[in-house]
Amino acid sequence: MDNLSFYVGVIGNIISVLVFLSPIQTFYRIAKNKSTEEFECLPYICTLLNSLLWTYYGITKPGAYLVATVNGFGVVVMIIYIILFLTYAPRKLKCKTAKLVVGLDIIAFAAAVSVTYFALDGDARIYAIGFLGAGLNIVMYGSPLAAMRTVVTTQSVEYMPFFLSFFLFLNGGVWGFYAVLVRDPFLGINANPILIVRLLIWYLFNLGTESTDLN
Repeated sequence: MDNLSFYVGVIGNIISVLVFLSPIQTFYRIAKNKSTEEFECLPYICTLLNSLLWTYYGITKPGAYLVATVNGFGVVVMIIYIILFLTYAPRKLKCKTAKLVVGLDIIAFAAAVSVTYFALDGDARIYAIGFLGAGLNIVMYGSPLAAMRTVVTTQSVEYMPFFLSFFLFLNGGVWGFYAVLVRDPFLGINANPILIVRLLIWYLFNLGTESTDLN
């Protein structure tokens, strides 16, 4: 069982890396056009906070190094994405995005670390970080609702990249299975039904776009 959980965890790491790298095309477009267009930064801000917390969780919990390593990678990638977004965002959006980054990724994370590190210890600390991470996973998977709303409003999947939607869905399934193997209910939150809805919306509206193009 330990070997199986290790291999599933490695597969989860690989898929998670693909999830973190999947928006590269989007940010290449932003850099090339020097405009953020209709793209949303909230999912990346939430993902950065999520990755920070799970890195902390992986470092704190014994044997959870697979969780720490991949989320540490995610922290670096998300910081790069957010910097690119801030570079090319219009002034009003730039200020709004910067406030969210400071409030969520700096102040909220620092508060979470301070409270759990100084006020708790042992299993209580691990459980507290796990609850925070699980809650933020729900926020992270809920944040693409903004992108889904844009798809429904514009009748176009242009601003909700397929590979990001697909790898998020795949990632949720693998980490959900890993959570069962290692008996970690906090990691099981990754198996979120919103991911299925997101993928279904992409398929339906992409199908509609293709039909329109053919006509």
